[in-house]
Amino acid sequence: MKFSEINLPSNILEKLDEMGYEEMTPIQEITYPIISAGQDLCAIAETGSGKTAACAIPLVQKMDPTLNAIQGLVVVPTRELCMQYVGEIQKIAANTPITPFAVYGGFDKEIELAKLRHGVHILVATPGRLIDFLYNGQISLSQVKCAILDEADELLKVGFLEDIEFILSCILHKHQTLLFSATMPEDIKKLTHDCLRDPQHISLVTKRAAPESIEHYFSYLHPKYKQTELIKYLEEENVEQVIIFCNARHKVDTLFRTIRQDFKDVEYIHAGLNQGKRTSIFMQFRKGKIHYLIASDVAGRGLDFSHVSHVVNWDFPEGRDRYTHRTGRAGRMGKKGKAFTFVTKHDLPNLRELIDRKQITPSWIGKDPLLESREPQKKKAQKSRRRFRPHSNKVNKKAE
Repeated sequence: MKFSEINLPSNILEKLDEMGYEEMTPIQEITYPIISAGQDLCAIAETGSGKTAACAIPLVQKMDPTLNAIQGLVVVPTRELCMQYVGEIQKIAANTPITPFAVYGGFDKEIELAKLRHGVHILVATPGRLIDFLYNGQISLSQVKCAILDEADELLKVGFLEDIEFILSCILHKHQTLLFSATMPEDIKKLTHDCLRDPQHISLVTKRAAPESIEHYFSYLHPKYKQTELIKYLEEENVEQVIIFCNARHKVDTLFRTIRQDFKDVEYIHAGLNQGKRTSIFMQFRKGKIHYLIASDVAGRGLDFSHVSHVVNWDFPEGRDRYTHRTGRAGRMGKKGKAFTFVTKHDLPNLRELIDRKQITPSWIGKDPLLESREPQKKKAQKSRRRFRPHSNKVNKKAE
C-alpha cells in the first residue's frame, strides 16, 4: 500500500514524498489503522523494517498544534536512539506546526528546560533524564495522548523496569500506549500486560527471528588469531561501512588502538565517552565520514545506519537477543547485509543455541566445529551398535 492511499494530511504526505517514502512497509501498513484508531499495541518486527516511521507518522497526525503541551511521549533506552528518533519526527513534521524535542543525559539540563518551557508537542526521552524533570516538577504529562516505548524489551528489563513503571504512573488519565521492539522474550512479554489496555498484538518475526536480508558467516579459531583474520576479512570484502562489536569497553579501546594502524576512517564508541564525543561520532558515521566503527552494545539497538553493509562480532554476543540487534544494523529496509562472527571453543554451546533458536543458516569461513563435534558422536554411536550386534555364525554354533 502507498502512503498516498491512506488518510494523511497533505503537508505530511508531501514531506514523506520528499523523504522517499512511497510504499508502506508491512509493519507500517498493519499498525497504521490500529494506532490511528487509538488502540494500545505491542508490535514486534525485524530491525530495519520501518518501526520508527510506523510510530512517528500517526503520532504527528494525532497532535494538536494549538495545545502548547506535551501530547506525545516516546521513551527509548539510549541517547543515540533518542537523537535518531527525534530526528525522524522532525523530518516528518517539518511542514507542520508540531514541535518535537529530545531530552537525555549528558546534555545541558538548563538548555533542555528552556526549550520545554517554550513549548513541545512530542517529547523523546531516555528514562533517567525524563525522571529528573518529573521529580522536580519541571515536566507535566497531563496532556499526553500517546506514550511509546521503543525497544520495549530492553525498557522492561530489570534496571529500566522501575523507571518505566514510574513514568507511566505519572500519566494518570486514559491514554494510548504503544510498545515496539525487534525481539520480545517470553518473560518480558508477560510484563507488557501491565503497561497496556486491551492491546492488539502484532508479530512479523514469529517464523524467523533472524532477518532474511542478512547472510551469516562464522569463523572458528583461537582468540590470538582474531586480529589477523579480521584484517584479512575486511580487506577482501567490499565494505561500504562496518560496525565491529565488542562485549566490553576496554576491548573496544584495545581493538581501536590496534586496528587503526591498518585502516583509515576508524572510530570507536561506547558508554564511557562523554556525550559530545558520542554525538559527534554518531553523526559522522551516519554521514559516511567514518567507515569502520568499533562499538560496544550502545550501538547495537535501534540505530538506523543506512550504509552499513557489514557487521562483525569480534566477541560472541552475550544475552539471548543481542545477536539479532547487532546484526540488524546491516541489511536494513530490504538491503542485503553480511554478519561475520568470531567463534572460540568457549562459545560453542551458545552458538548451537543461537543457530537453532534464530533459525540461522551458517556459512563457515574455515572449518565447521559443529560438524566436527558431531562426527565423533556419530562414530561412537556406530561403534556402540556394532558392539551389541549378534554375530550369527557364532550364535548358531553355540545353539547346536
